Amino acid sequence: MEGTLVNTSNRYTHEREHADLNDIGDVQIAQGLPPYTEMTRRGHGWQVVTTSAAASLVVRPDTVALITLWNGEGTNGKSYIVDRIFAHMLASDNTAGRFQLWACVHPQGMTKPTADIARAATNLTGMSGLYYSGMAVVDVDATVVDNGWYPVSSSVSYEPTGTLPGAGIVANIEGRLIIPPQGGISVQVVSSDADESTPVVGLSWYEEKINLVL
Repeated sequence: MEGTLVNTSNRYTHEREHADLNDIGDVQIAQGLPPYTEMTRRGHGWQVVTTSAAASLVVRPDTVALITLWNGEGTNGKSYIVDRIFAHMLASDNTAGRFQLWACVHPQGMTKPTADIARAATNLTGMSGLYYSGMAVVDVDATVVDNGWYPVSSSVSYEPTGTLPGAGIVANIEGRLIIPPQGGISVQVVSSDADESTPVVGLSWYEEKINLVL
């Protein structure tokens, strides 16, 4: 394969590198750092979570979302690449139950929602400890357009205590959902007992300018 430029005493020379191949011709490589390290190092990774528990649903979601993330970038700006979606059952009644995460991706052209979580809030921060300074808007308990809801996790049983926090759930999306500029994503929890199972929800994402087909 082609060589790379190497700086030797302020002079650039070509150093030929050879790829290691296995016996069927596959290129063998080794990953030096864990996945997502580079995006986080560059300050492109963010996460948000609600702080007050809210009632879940017992039906398929439609126009009510526990949390909505809107991409406020310009038309040709950064896309939001969803990394994880998560929820934690803060309280439940005295019967066992189950809950599941659902998500709805809203296309480009979505109306800007209300900013319920401030950029300087401690529940909207970077994955490397930064405070958020981007263009995202986070709305809580928003009324949204039903652009198509889908389950993104398996169901999990929660604690039948009524007072202690119950189970948590994480859906590793890892880029399967992408929020275009001027688009959004909403998250809802569907459970077997809506009024008596109250979760907090959130998600994490990476912001990157990509050639997104719209």
